[in-house]
Amino acid sequence: MKTTSQPQQKQNTLTLSFCGGASGPTGSNFLIESEDYNFLIDCGLFQGKDISTQKNDEPFSYQPSKIDALFVTHAHLDHIGRIPKLVQEGFCGAIYSTPPTKDIAELIFMDSMNVLSQQARRKNEKPPYTEKDVQKIIKLWQTCAYREPVKINNNLSIIFRDAGHILGSAMIEITYNNHKLLFTGDLGNTPAPLLHNTEKINDAKYIVMESVYGDRNHEDKNIRRALLRQIILETARKKGVLLIPVFSIERTQEMLFEFNHMVEKKEIPLIPIFLDSPLAIKVTEIYKRYEDYYNDNTRDIIKSGDDIFKFSMLRFISRHNDSLAIAHIDSPKVIMAGSGMSNGGRIVRHEKEYLSGPNNTLLLVGFQVAGTLGREIQEGAKKVLIDGEKIIIRARIETIHGYSAHKDSDNLLDFIEQADEDGKINKVFVALGEPRSSCFLTQKIRDYLDIDAQVAQPDEKVELLF
Repeated sequence: MKTTSQPQQKQNTLTLSFCGGASGPTGSNFLIESEDYNFLIDCGLFQGKDISTQKNDEPFSYQPSKIDALFVTHAHLDHIGRIPKLVQEGFCGAIYSTPPTKDIAELIFMDSMNVLSQQARRKNEKPPYTEKDVQKIIKLWQTCAYREPVKINNNLSIIFRDAGHILGSAMIEITYNNHKLLFTGDLGNTPAPLLHNTEKINDAKYIVMESVYGDRNHEDKNIRRALLRQIILETARKKGVLLIPVFSIERTQEMLFEFNHMVEKKEIPLIPIFLDSPLAIKVTEIYKRYEDYYNDNTRDIIKSGDDIFKFSMLRFISRHNDSLAIAHIDSPKVIMAGSGMSNGGRIVRHEKEYLSGPNNTLLLVGFQVAGTLGREIQEGAKKVLIDGEKIIIRARIETIHGYSAHKDSDNLLDFIEQADEDGKINKVFVALGEPRSSCFLTQKIRDYLDIDAQVAQPDEKVELLF
């Protein structure tokens, strides 16, 4: 690793290392070293092109056995996916997160384990981790409510702040010698259909900032439901199939919430709507257990007696045979299935079936990482390779950025501006984005706010004065 630190940790400094999450939106993994306590923020998978995914097998740039704790921002794979490897290689410290993050993470680990085990069996290889590994992880895991301090010692404490990104997502606020370092994790696209707004921060000295949408903005949030309704109506009029690749966490639940509203208000015709994802169905059950994490509007709807995840013509599909049978249901119909970037899961089979139909529509409602099938389609590919077969794309391709779970460029800038109300920000490190997004946001912070900002570099190590 590059290093600018002194041979021995100084009492008034923290050393920050960008072990993942720099020069790309995935692989979140940051190391913080103090005089007597070393801990990680996130330990996620690299996703996208083959060259990125190969990084997942590489050794960590630190010794896992010498890490005292891991703090998790949220339960997406690109923030938790390498925790099994971390534990296998000697980490035995505490893992901290909010309660929903722990519950969802356990589901994600088991689902990923099943997929990886199937792949390993086909290649006559050993699976990367087992259910025993997952059980070991969960035994290490502790939960904290938002704004409940984790006191490490007299100089160091850590608090989870509501990021508004997905259920239980958190910014991680580190207080050291009475000064603060904030890791934003992924920041929510607030106001969101279900969750609270991103909590305001105004007293951090250093910020490590996400930049997934650092170079572009979403549509106005007031028109996203109208756009969705229009696409449904047009596809139904053509008696076509509407395919929606969805992430199991948050995007699925937001789509169910929106469909529930439109069906009950009779804004769309009654057509079959399939949620074809065992994982998304299980995550939705977790969402039902944490209504206190919803915003006031959603809680009021629930109190009125409305089941926001259940409505006429909705079918949850878990069994494989039932998934196959969807093809025999007459159109028009809506199919929501994982994965959200079409890089696996049941959506790929449906895309193979329906992308060639000119009356069909593929609707993208989330960020598509470079190198994924979803990104290839979004960028205008006329034909794609699915399961070794060339598929001609004649279906209509639409994107609604307004349902993104990430803040856009202007709102990321607003977050930093509000955080600097007291003029305390010393430096912003821009990470968790593609290079052009990170560079654009960094320059924007410098130009508009006159705050020192720099793009985080892979394996960079910086010493922060507190």
